[in-house]
Amino acid sequence: MEGKNPFFTLKSHFLEKFEDNYRQRGLRNQLVKKLRQKGILDEKVLAAIAKVPRHVFFDGALLTHAYEDKAFPIGEGQTISQPYTVAFQTEKLQVKSGDKVLEVGTGSGYQAAVLLELGVKLYTIEYNRKLYEKTKAMLPQLGYNPFFLHGDGSKGLPAKAPFDKIIVTAGAPIVPAALTEQLAEGGCMIIPVGDQEKQAMLRITKKNGKLVKEEFDNFAFVPLLGAHGWKS
Repeated sequence: MEGKNPFFTLKSHFLEKFEDNYRQRGLRNQLVKKLRQKGILDEKVLAAIAKVPRHVFFDGALLTHAYEDKAFPIGEGQTISQPYTVAFQTEKLQVKSGDKVLEVGTGSGYQAAVLLELGVKLYTIEYNRKLYEKTKAMLPQLGYNPFFLHGDGSKGLPAKAPFDKIIVTAGAPIVPAALTEQLAEGGCMIIPVGDQEKQAMLRITKKNGKLVKEEFDNFAFVPLLGAHGWKS
């Protein structure tokens, strides 16, 4: 009896995982409804959430939970952020199509996909080598093509600065001066700052060369690692 073809099995699993069917689109619409009820009002952000197939960022048993408004582990001690958190940060970042954006902490790539749906030019840095390689391989298959970098995102990316917007997707002990220095005039950064258990979401805007700070709700992110974060 002829044995199973492992390549065919792998390919079938790949196609099944990346399928975006009527049921999944319906679940995304339900998720968008929940986010609107929680106070997300930017229709462009909600439309981006409705387009990104969050289920493709999940593995195995967790796949059925893809459209719950919860964070889930993705390996390497990291998580895919709660959709509300992604929507909240994106809304507060106030991006416009064409903005040059730096993302510190690529992670699963879900936040990057949402930003790219909004038409930004995205540079994204991931500290963890395995996550970097995994996400760099996957996102282009979904049609998302940011500029990927592996390294210490807490230092920013001075070679490509200034940036219109900077988003930090990990909890920092302080606001890194290295990042605020890379903001363009009139630009802003959204960053969670606090201890390793809880952080306040801050928006830092550069106005006339000065930094204006706004503070929003508390969140819980994985730690920002690197020279200007929590040491690895």
